Amino acid sequence: MVQTIAPSRASSEKGQRGNHRWLALGVIAIAQLMVVLDATIVNIALPSAQRDLGFTDDSRQWIITAYSLAFGGLLLLGGRIGDLFGRKKIFIIGLAGFALASVLGGLAPTFGTLVGARALQGAFGALLAPAALSLLTTTFTDPRERGRAFGVFGAVAGSGAAVGLLLGGVLTEFTSWRWCLYVNVFFAVVAIIGAAVLLPKSQPSGRPTFDVPGILTITLGLVGVVYGFSNAEVNGWGAPVTVASLAVGAALIVAFVLIQQRVAHPLLPLRIILDRDRGGAMLALGLAAIGMFGIFLFLTYYLELSLGYSALKTGLAFVAMPLSIIFSSNVIGGPLLPRVGPKLLIFIGGMLASIGLLLLTRTELDSSYVTVVLPGLVVIGLGMGLIFSSAISTGTSGVQREDAGVASATVNTMQQIGGSIGTALLSTIYAGSVRRYAAANPGIQDVQAYAVLHGYHVAFTISSAVLFAVALAGGLIIHRKSTRVARTDAHAEPVPVAAH
Repeated sequence: MVQTIAPSRASSEKGQRGNHRWLALGVIAIAQLMVVLDATIVNIALPSAQRDLGFTDDSRQWIITAYSLAFGGLLLLGGRIGDLFGRKKIFIIGLAGFALASVLGGLAPTFGTLVGARALQGAFGALLAPAALSLLTTTFTDPRERGRAFGVFGAVAGSGAAVGLLLGGVLTEFTSWRWCLYVNVFFAVVAIIGAAVLLPKSQPSGRPTFDVPGILTITLGLVGVVYGFSNAEVNGWGAPVTVASLAVGAALIVAFVLIQQRVAHPLLPLRIILDRDRGGAMLALGLAAIGMFGIFLFLTYYLELSLGYSALKTGLAFVAMPLSIIFSSNVIGGPLLPRVGPKLLIFIGGMLASIGLLLLTRTELDSSYVTVVLPGLVVIGLGMGLIFSSAISTGTSGVQREDAGVASATVNTMQQIGGSIGTALLSTIYAGSVRRYAAANPGIQDVQAYAVLHGYHVAFTISSAVLFAVALAGGLIIHRKSTRVARTDAHAEPVPVAAH
């Protein structure tokens, strides 16, 4: 009798633990969605905030840049803090801090307060994002479960920006721009309660040891690079501040790499990024982030300025893309990843996304959304779903448990830097294309409208080329084999890695 009951109890307990893992995935996904959508939800609110607080067009960029600087500059430090002090604890602290910073921004009576609140959001986001991804990495170790879990996470990471546009449009249209910040409190409260109940307590990885030279060089280096690209978007690539920021930032990053080779406890062990599969996946993510901004930035301009859509209608127009990403990540990418590996999926995803952007070059001044814009968004979404679900999983696979946080932070850093590069690079190319077209065709009626349309087409084409490079990164760098479970060292728990 006892022998027949015991297996049943063991099976039941195992099933309960499995259910808790999937509920925990929901908590992690909510936190990730909050961080990702915050980059675009505020974009929709900017015109209303500008009218309310009375700041200038030149100052407007700081509401975006303050978040990017703090978030991008502190990500690696935030990831290591999670490794050293416990990821669950840092996850909850990041959520609470992000919510409080959002309330401060929503209540902001002045432009300076709003910028400060956005910087605080970025700082707490730098704690939260790597903790979320590393919790996912250490929770799902079975290859089949991992594929499905990263399918969900990849869908959130890939579609969060589009969700931000929709939610920002709804909140701005029916409430106030301030609710684009207050809404984070609802996400954070749900995630904090869920984390306290569902997430396992993560033990710190020994006595805290900080690589101070590494922290200083990489933090200041990333801040310099992000600020340089942000300044280039406004003042051009030849501006002294742009050149100096990029040069100093690049020099500090090189110094950081040299330091990591020599210190006993490096902030970023170079083995994490020198692994061929992880390095290729991180490169693919960085390139995908560049291409993504070609979609969100210039398609938003096209829908609102060329077709005359409202903020709400523009947000609704993007819905097809996150739906396609969710389908592709969970129905195709997640189940296939442990079977065929990331190489093929990232290659196919990059090709699809590249083709989808080329479809957007068919847009005209009076194009139909259903026949021209919608097909492009669907194809892009299918491709991005495969890229994000496969590359995020591969970029965090095979690392030792005590390095999960900093590996997750590196994945987030690649996306953040890629987004900064994409915004500055594509904005500069777009502006130059518009000027050259208008100068070369002075006799055309409505020349400015056609020049702007030409600028969109150039930006879409460049983004398509970048996403084709994502396909090449997947096809040429990452190994073909599928994932397996192996022990990373004698004391580590099983962690999925790419088979070589």
